[in-house]
Amino acid sequence: MLFNERVRTSARAACSYRQPATPDCSRSAYNLHVSSEAQPQAATGSLTLIAALTGASGAVFGRALLAALDADPRVASVHFVASQNSLRVVAEELGISGRNGLLEKLLGHASAKIVQHPESDIGAVIASGSYPTAGMIVLPCSMGTLAGIANGMASNLIERAADVCLKERRPLILCLRETPFNKIHIRNMSLAADAGATIFPVMPAFYTHPTDSEEMARQFVCRVLAHVGLPQKDAAVWKPEVQ
Repeated sequence: MLFNERVRTSARAACSYRQPATPDCSRSAYNLHVSSEAQPQAATGSLTLIAALTGASGAVFGRALLAALDADPRVASVHFVASQNSLRVVAEELGISGRNGLLEKLLGHASAKIVQHPESDIGAVIASGSYPTAGMIVLPCSMGTLAGIANGMASNLIERAADVCLKERRPLILCLRETPFNKIHIRNMSLAADAGATIFPVMPAFYTHPTDSEEMARQFVCRVLAHVGLPQKDAAVWKPEVQ
């Protein structure tokens, strides 16, 4: 009898359940706005981040990332690493050549918070898990760098710093820039994601109506930075219409 009563009670509870109303997520119900509401974010001057630029096409995105981090008062310091292959891409796409003074050339000025490390310096502070950081962003991330990270190669400072983020359970965002993907690429993405990385392909939005590649890169960087607790005030986001 006790069992039957429980069954009847569960049945009555199931019948009384009502499916919550499905929100209207159609395009007509939303407008594009620039973010202005207060969002959970880091305190001023509290974050230390790692930024890496590798040999994939899309140097304009890496430059936009560095500019945003340099201007954000919530970021205390940034450790920047450019791969050897990235120098060729930067020269081809941005007309900037040479490793010496690369950071100043990308930003257009010296930075008091961004420190550049040689790719070969595996003794840099970011190569150790004992050095605290809030995470790492690789933008753009080449398929070679992805392969090294996904398979734990740690053959240079970029791969080692990424490996540290994974083992210390810190955010690691890999902004891949390649198309089409072959099965090796897809397997490596799966391996990196299983290890804790966020696979964040460089797929800029067009509903923001960017005026040029610089604005397109800036809005993409806004999306990336939101994933490490740095929502940007000028980020274009969808919001319900005000009734």
